[in-house]
Amino acid sequence: MTARRDLGSDAGQAFPIYITAVAGLLFLALALFAVGQAGATRNGGQTAADAAALAAGQDYRDQLRKAFLKAITDGSAWDDLLNGRGLGVGDACEQAGWFAGKNDAEVTGCTPGYLPTSFTVTVRTREPVGDTVIPGTESQHAKARAKAVVTPRCAVSPTPSPTPAPTTEPPADDEGGNDDGGTGDDEGGEDNKPAVDLRCDGEDLTIDPAHPDLFPDAKDLFSVHLAD
Repeated sequence: MTARRDLGSDAGQAFPIYITAVAGLLFLALALFAVGQAGATRNGGQTAADAAALAAGQDYRDQLRKAFLKAITDGSAWDDLLNGRGLGVGDACEQAGWFAGKNDAEVTGCTPGYLPTSFTVTVRTREPVGDTVIPGTESQHAKARAKAVVTPRCAVSPTPSPTPAPTTEPPADDEGGNDDGGTGDDEGGEDNKPAVDLRCDGEDLTIDPAHPDLFPDAKDLFSVHLAD
């Protein structure tokens, strides 16, 4: 007697296997989606941290420029300022918080460093990863860290330009013969301060205290970049 193969029975046995395979593939796809969603949240947090750290460094750089200009025009010491030091943090960390907020994150730490001057900023994303097939992601927020370093571009020039010798002119004769005891024109009687000669990224730069309107930009004096 020839045995007959029951095709219906074979199909019935294979159906659960198909269902299991499809379910496994679907779960794998959802798991990969969860990983991608978490990665996107993490990347957003890192972008916020980078922007916040750079904002802190750039704000400090602007403060350095203002203080450097004031020191040169006042004739006070400016060596530390030229080297990117000598100031308090000021509003740098507040600027970091503002830029982090623009990237949907909150600053959880802003730590200044010295030698070299730097700002290390940590942030936490405002939005969590969200619901996924992986338990717990609905309450998980991404955290990220970034460090911005403020580096001086300039140093005192090794070959400063010669200081012109002062010229003395005889006082003009008063037509009425009156001598009012004046000392001549001296632009308010203030002493002329010497120019400052710098070497910035291989280029010579001379700063004249008498013309603060020609003072270089902050980016010409200091660079701000991310570091590990």
